[in-house]
Amino acid sequence: MSANEREALTYAAAGVNIDAGNRAVELMKDAVKATYTDGVLGDVGGFGGLFSLGAIAMKEPVLVAGTDGVGTKLRLAIDRGEHTTIGQDCVAMCVNDVLVQGARPLFFLDYIATGELVPEQIATIVKGVAAACQESGCALLGGETAEMAGFYAPGDYDLAGFAVGLVDREKIITGERIAAGDVIIGLPSSGVHSNGYSLVRRIISREELQLDQVYPGLERPLGEELLTPTRLYPKAILPLLDAVDVKGMVHITGGGFYDNIPRVLPKGLGAHIDVTSYPVPPIFRSLASWGNVSQHEMYRTFNMGLGMLVIVAPEDAEKTLQNLADRGETAYRVGEVTTDGEVVVSGV
Repeated sequence: MSANEREALTYAAAGVNIDAGNRAVELMKDAVKATYTDGVLGDVGGFGGLFSLGAIAMKEPVLVAGTDGVGTKLRLAIDRGEHTTIGQDCVAMCVNDVLVQGARPLFFLDYIATGELVPEQIATIVKGVAAACQESGCALLGGETAEMAGFYAPGDYDLAGFAVGLVDREKIITGERIAAGDVIIGLPSSGVHSNGYSLVRRIISREELQLDQVYPGLERPLGEELLTPTRLYPKAILPLLDAVDVKGMVHITGGGFYDNIPRVLPKGLGAHIDVTSYPVPPIFRSLASWGNVSQHEMYRTFNMGLGMLVIVAPEDAEKTLQNLADRGETAYRVGEVTTDGEVVVSGV
């Protein structure tokens, strides 16, 4: 076959539609620009995002970065065609981690990869990202949408993000000042958040659970319960940092209580958590029952109703609780730091 007889190939014929990408940008542009703060320089569509630190008054500013994804919670969102909330999951997983170091989130970058770019779907996802950025007080500074023809199954996509925050060096929270007897205060989660979904999906599959059904103990269909977006903690935590000497914080993600709490404790210290001190949401009891999952495994996999822990000296505990209550934030005194070098969960 001669060159003249062969079909002339194009990028679109190979599965990459540049026009669809441009359309997605147009659909999301207003939502992205609505997140811009005073530090943002430039406009949507630049090769790199620009952010000025010039107006921020700090003695020794330190950047704090965190990256994460949504994990297999995406599978439920894709299967249900629900793309409005998954963006918040991505933002929350990143900004909550940055927050733990005492940093105020400055900006966020997202990355979406898909086999076929559907402009309306991508715009819906990014609008969710943008709304979460606004709530967290950070700018959606840029991102990437990669159309990878033949790489993903039809309708599938992946979502990840990258957050950058800023903290004065003398105010970095490392946990190194935590001492035995310090009080652990828990802030409620919004549900399962974005960790443990491989186990959740295994339970759903084995027990043949229906996502559109309202099961006993739950107030909403199972699918809605499981797709509740991860809670964003900046509004609750940032004002607290200006009022109380917070020694340490823990974002309860994959690894639950047993693996996350030790990450902030000085060597040799442990923690005692009394789970009767706060209400465990029904979804966790249901998952444990359906899957015959042990309580130890539950508390090593899920947040079990507490998404963020704050550690303060005993004399600051009531002040901390009162500060949160005065701003309409629910919080519980859930435990204390111990000298036994391990995490003990009691009351299960």
